[in-house]
Amino acid sequence: MAASSALSPHTPGSSAPAPDPTPERATTPAPPPATAPATSEPRTRRSGYRRLPVQQRREQLIAVALELFSSRPPEEVSLDDVAEAAGASRPLVYRYFAGGKQQLYEAALRSAAEELASRFSVPAEGTPTAQLAAVLDRYFAFVAEHETGYGALLRGGSVVETARTSAIVDEVRRAALRRTVRHLGVQEAGPRLTLLVRSWISVVEASALTWLDEGRQIEPDSLRDWLVDEFVAMTVATAGHDPQTAGVLAGLLALETPDGPAAALVGRLRNLPLPGLPLPD
Repeated sequence: MAASSALSPHTPGSSAPAPDPTPERATTPAPPPATAPATSEPRTRRSGYRRLPVQQRREQLIAVALELFSSRPPEEVSLDDVAEAAGASRPLVYRYFAGGKQQLYEAALRSAAEELASRFSVPAEGTPTAQLAAVLDRYFAFVAEHETGYGALLRGGSVVETARTSAIVDEVRRAALRRTVRHLGVQEAGPRLTLLVRSWISVVEASALTWLDEGRQIEPDSLRDWLVDEFVAMTVATAGHDPQTAGVLAGLLALETPDGPAAALVGRLRNLPLPGLPLPD
């Protein structure tokens, strides 16, 4: 799932890694002929190796691992793959991630989760449905960037999946819930409103996975607009059963424009051929 976000801290209880060691010692070259003057030759280093400060090297390894985990299923990525892509040695990777591939995967997953959660930020401008559409645009941009890793993550069943990785994914969902409830202008959501938002988040996740599985046949803008309509329709349905949701819906519709998505949805419903089902004026 780009690794431009803040990265995870060291694993609790583990000591901070020391600065990069020299990855390999070069074999001492054979002495020159006796007639030639002695010269001092520098030791050779691993191709592409650069000595980096501790935190910078850790961030680099996480970024490289995240890129690999995003393009291939986690079980198909090895520490050797990460070391080669980072221009480092396998022992160096272990120096920073003593827990091996599992610890590195969790660090990369946490980095991706933090980035994804940051995309839930709602813009200050626009109607409620326009703001929701902007969040979905950022969400699907993330999904497209991390297609393989996103699919493996949400489907589960990976050999590297643990209770800790599942907790990281659940925290992303909780962040989405908190941001959405805040977007609705609610301090504390009741059980039905919470169920509504959680259900809609599940619809978004399932839609993203299906979109990837089907080769992105639906244009992202069209999928986004459909999901906005889904939210409006689910909110209307819930409002009939929950006073809190009814109040939220009334407040949101008051902020919509006559030509906005909510009004357009109502217009389409009015024009549907539904014999025998009267619609209010």
